[in-house]
Amino acid sequence: MRVLIAPDCFGGTLSAPEAAQAMADGWHAAAPDDELVLRPLTDGGPGFVDVLHTVLGGTPHSLEVTGPLGEPLTATWLEHDGTAYVESAQANGLHLVPEADRRPLDATTRGVGELMVAARDAGVHTIVIGLGGSATTDGGQGMLEVTAPAGDWPKLIAATDVENPLLGPHGAAHTFGPQKGASPQDVDELEQRLTDFSAKKGPHLRDQPGAGAAGGLGYGLFLLGATRVSGADLVRDLTGLDEAMAGARLVLTGEGSFDWQSLRGKLVTSVASAAAGRGLPCLVLAGQVSVGRREAAAAGIEAAYAVVEHAGSVEAAFADPAGTLSALAGHVASQWSA
Repeated sequence: MRVLIAPDCFGGTLSAPEAAQAMADGWHAAAPDDELVLRPLTDGGPGFVDVLHTVLGGTPHSLEVTGPLGEPLTATWLEHDGTAYVESAQANGLHLVPEADRRPLDATTRGVGELMVAARDAGVHTIVIGLGGSATTDGGQGMLEVTAPAGDWPKLIAATDVENPLLGPHGAAHTFGPQKGASPQDVDELEQRLTDFSAKKGPHLRDQPGAGAAGGLGYGLFLLGATRVSGADLVRDLTGLDEAMAGARLVLTGEGSFDWQSLRGKLVTSVASAAAGRGLPCLVLAGQVSVGRREAAAAGIEAAYAVVEHAGSVEAAFADPAGTLSALAGHVASQWSA
């Protein structure tokens, strides 16, 4: 049986290639005769440049930029066939800030703008910015401080990992602020800042799908004239995911937490959609699962399995993320391999 394994990264524990390999190891141990095809993916967040470099080749360019809390760090963008691929999380990612040091009111997207300027100055005709996994909720203001004075821009594409608007209960502050360390008071402050900023700059753009991505960085890019695409769908096309499904009988995908946000434009739904288009069952292996069976089925997902439940505890899962994911994959293979 041919099985396609196409996960996203698992939060701060496993990169997409590491997650794919862990799944493959566990599956192979339980079903050694199955043919496994690995296609690690990303929806625009962490791993965007690495995944595309692996598939497309191209030339990586590294430079020092401003980190989310103002510290200097090295980030890389990818040049391929006249297009620059920028991973915003390399400059403003949540994984760059230890949990104890998170200051959501101070975090900036300035480094993302510095990556964009470097790509523009290299003479590319298109800049694709992958959005997701950010420590910031500044509406892209830091990015705009760098890019707005820089003059004309090539074609800009915002590859977002979610479809959320900028403001409101499903907006950048309320939905994603708490996971970035924001207290309820911080969330209110961030919401007010985004409200005031967007009222001055362009209220007509704040309800656009993806405006709330990466703490409102999507909105800031829309102010520069960027068009939005699904990051997951873009990577799906560039990596030839649909072609890789040819001959497969089962598709595995996964991420750190399979929750309601996963159903709003994230990678697993894109993979499930591609699988459904070929009539293939799609399974999700995730660190934690909070999506019900009915909602999962509506997204084209046959079943979802949680590492935490199989490992017995969150502590056990985090102590050995690759090993526990591998063990879960073996368990699933014993049920699904024909």
